[in-house]
Amino acid sequence: MRNSRLHFTSVLFFLFAVLFFNCNCKKKNTNTGGGTTETGPTITYWLTTGDQVSKLSKNTIQFTAPGANGYETIEVDSNFRFQTIDGFGYTLTGGSAYFLNKLTGAERSSLMQELFGNNENSIGISYLRVSIGASDLSASVFSYDDMPAGQTDINLTNFSLAQDTVDLIPVLKEIIAINPNIKILGSPWSPPVWMKDNGSSVGGSLQAKYYDAYAKYFVKYIQAMKAKGITIDAVTIQNEPLFGGNNPSMVMPAADQATFIKNNLGPAFQTAGITTKIIIYDHNCNKPDYPITVLNDPDAKKYIDGSAFHLYEGDISAIYSVHTAHPDKNLYFTEQWTGANGTFAGDLRWHMRNVIIGSMRNWSRNALEWNLASDGLYNPHTPGGCSECKGALTFDGSIVRNVAYYIVAHASKFVPAGSVRIESNLSGNLYNAAFLTPAGKKVLIVVNDGSASAGFNIKYKTKSAVATLPAGAVATYVWD
Repeated sequence: MRNSRLHFTSVLFFLFAVLFFNCNCKKKNTNTGGGTTETGPTITYWLTTGDQVSKLSKNTIQFTAPGANGYETIEVDSNFRFQTIDGFGYTLTGGSAYFLNKLTGAERSSLMQELFGNNENSIGISYLRVSIGASDLSASVFSYDDMPAGQTDINLTNFSLAQDTVDLIPVLKEIIAINPNIKILGSPWSPPVWMKDNGSSVGGSLQAKYYDAYAKYFVKYIQAMKAKGITIDAVTIQNEPLFGGNNPSMVMPAADQATFIKNNLGPAFQTAGITTKIIIYDHNCNKPDYPITVLNDPDAKKYIDGSAFHLYEGDISAIYSVHTAHPDKNLYFTEQWTGANGTFAGDLRWHMRNVIIGSMRNWSRNALEWNLASDGLYNPHTPGGCSECKGALTFDGSIVRNVAYYIVAHASKFVPAGSVRIESNLSGNLYNAAFLTPAGKKVLIVVNDGSASAGFNIKYKTKSAVATLPAGAVATYVWD
């Protein structure tokens, strides 16, 4: 009997030991930084590499207690909050609308949901820019009040959105049905030519005697779009006001823009009860003095929401000087193109560092790439318009998703409107920006701008995760 009890006791001890060991193993996770640590929450991340082997591929890593590994550390701190985010997206040019409108049936529905929907397979575009009249990526030059040579229409009796009712407005209405909260920014490339001092769609300036008529033109545009069920959230006064060589285009110096806003456009909006935001400049980062000059005029400033920027010249950090000079006004990043001669790897790296991450770290509320769609020959465009602007999508028998698709998707899919940028430090060549979403998720976008693969730590509160990014790759990390 004694031997039997001893055997039974030994069996119980063995079973207890096995159970204890297995239980402990489930609570441990090997940290590549050394040692074993308790596992924490999962970070889900999406990876795109310059060699295109990975394109928004989904993976996971684990938070653990921090371990020493000698890697750079990006620490995210949601206690420090900055600007609210309005969204990420593209310019829906006339050509883009044409290609989307050509699609039919299931193919059209599927692509529109992919672009503008809010599901696992969508990229959640939340902000669009459209041209007021033609841009240089329209099939032809037009305004909403074109007149025969030598004639004018000061009362705008011939104002009409007719050309936009063919493609642009039907596509916008479909987008709004998918995402009723999408923000739409309108930008003119040129007013009607009869308002200009050179009578041409290329270059020239707005004649002072037509300032009132042009203010009414903006009012009529916003009201006419509203009648179609389309709310214009904001307008810029002039696309690229310091460059008169595009078709269409117009030159508008800072002093003229301030005068137009304070004496004509602002009062016209006020009288008509229009709440559409007025955004100034809409040109390169090399001239921050332009928006500062306009905002320094208090009579103009009271009507202005903020300033918009492109980055064909200058450095993205220049927009911070405008924030510093006028911290009560917003910043927007409204255009950057990817071109026919660019590479996927080079454009991915540069645009993620400057357009997406750079604009966000310098207080922009949005980030927009240029053209949503084109064909394989970069059409359509006006005579003299951009002949090398590559769409985020190429419609050429099939639909090809180009680098600008992934540049925007790494933000738009994970950082919805209403998110707030939060604190994250720059570390080595790992450029990054972090956000807190309305649902309480933390989002960290990182691009490795170095020449070699980099391991690094993501630290949040008391937990840390070890991540690796190949050179030139970008990843978006999301956790609860």
